[in-house]
Amino acid sequence: MTQTGRLSNPYLYETLKLMISQKIVVQTEKSIQQGILTTVLPDHIVIEIEHTPFFIRMEEIIWVTMATK
Repeated sequence: MTQTGRLSNPYLYETLKLMISQKIVVQTEKSIQQGILTTVLPDHIVIEIEHTPFFIRMEEIIWVTMATK
């Protein structure tokens, strides 16, 4: 378990902050999601898929890339 106020992956966090408002693809342990990255916080991200926010925990992210158009 991560401590409050401590980033589990600071490089991922900083990279994701640069991708805010961009369309991204995220693979988690259970699925692949594609949507607009709206929020990046130390413990989770929010992507919007068809006007619905989805919250993804940072610890569940396997990889992230920009979506192709």
